[in-house]
Amino acid sequence: MLKRFFSFLRRRGAPAEPLVVPNAARPVAAPVPLQEFAPAKLNLALHVTGQRPDGYHLLDSIVAFASIGDEITVIPAQTLSLTIIGPFAHRVPAGADNLVLRAAETLRRVRNVDKGGAIKLNKLLPTAAGLGGGSADAAAALRLLARYWQVEPLPADHPEVLALGADVPVCLGAPTPQRMQGIGEDIAPLQGIMRCGLVLVNPMVELATPDVFAALTQKDNAPISQIAPAAGDFESQVAWLAGLRNDLQSSAESLAPEVTDALETLRRTPGIAHVAMSGSGATCIGFARDMGVARNAARSIQITKQNWWVSPAQLLS
Repeated sequence: MLKRFFSFLRRRGAPAEPLVVPNAARPVAAPVPLQEFAPAKLNLALHVTGQRPDGYHLLDSIVAFASIGDEITVIPAQTLSLTIIGPFAHRVPAGADNLVLRAAETLRRVRNVDKGGAIKLNKLLPTAAGLGGGSADAAAALRLLARYWQVEPLPADHPEVLALGADVPVCLGAPTPQRMQGIGEDIAPLQGIMRCGLVLVNPMVELATPDVFAALTQKDNAPISQIAPAAGDFESQVAWLAGLRNDLQSSAESLAPEVTDALETLRRTPGIAHVAMSGSGATCIGFARDMGVARNAARSIQITKQNWWVSPAQLLS
């Protein structure tokens, strides 16, 4: 139509000028959100080595991260807000106590930021599952908002970071594997852990971390004696993992027998070379040689355990 109209004008001797759309009628492009990934935190080892007079437990833990996790985005806004979506959104409080909002307010206060932001959390991991979900989300929010507000990131050893939660400092360094000691404040990067396939299984039972720690009967266990595999092959990594332990596992199993079922199911699954529980449970980990084996194992488990959360993943290094 426009071509015929301009052709008509040219025949009449009128100049063919481009059509100008008033500003008010032009479509406004939606802001492109900044994104940050919050990978699932995995405790390859969790040794409880003591308890301080103030009640905090002393830990020696090997922490690594998986290729699956939650997703956080932010777009410009005058005020600070949080929207939660995803399959596990209904299990996460969206109020001021949410760790993502607390992390955002902490960064604003420490770095004297007076800007807002509309934050969206896509909650893809189960909650109270031993995957550090809240802490991983808080750490991802700190990384994301430092970029968004263009301020210096908070270091992992900043007291305000530890005040958010014992796992937040180690999650701030994701996806690098780390050794975490003390109450979570003493962290150091680790080398020698190789990528491999994983099957993460959660029997859809929530375990509160304080309850699992309260059920501990032995709190002065030996620390980790070997912090990395002897060689860079899968067999050496499995042998190393077999020498580690999670001192919270027996407590978790006593509170939720479903954890025992998850561990036994993984042990019976072809291709799974080692099994462990992550954090305070109830998520359990099966280690496989590669992603192909992990996907096949996950499919076979999901067929028989249709009400469980089952996901293949890769161990990051």
